[in-house]
Amino acid sequence: MKARVFVTLKNGVLDPQGKAIGHALNNLGFAGVGEVRQGKIIDIELAEKDQAKARAALKEMCERLLANTVIEKYEFELDE
Repeated sequence: MKARVFVTLKNGVLDPQGKAIGHALNNLGFAGVGEVRQGKIIDIELAEKDQAKARAALKEMCERLLANTVIEKYEFELDE
């Protein structure tokens, strides 16, 4: 089973890297670009066959390591 985890900063948390990307895009002539938020994508291959167990394991992985839940939020997708 393959999983893709998306980790982004929570709304209201300052995103200096996103702001820098937005400024750079505007400087390159992309004037229609508004607010930019950046994050990370983590691809994980799981040996688990049971989707409920895989979801529980992914939630624990995110809570314990992959996301700083104080300032970040996460979502994940599972493909069999």
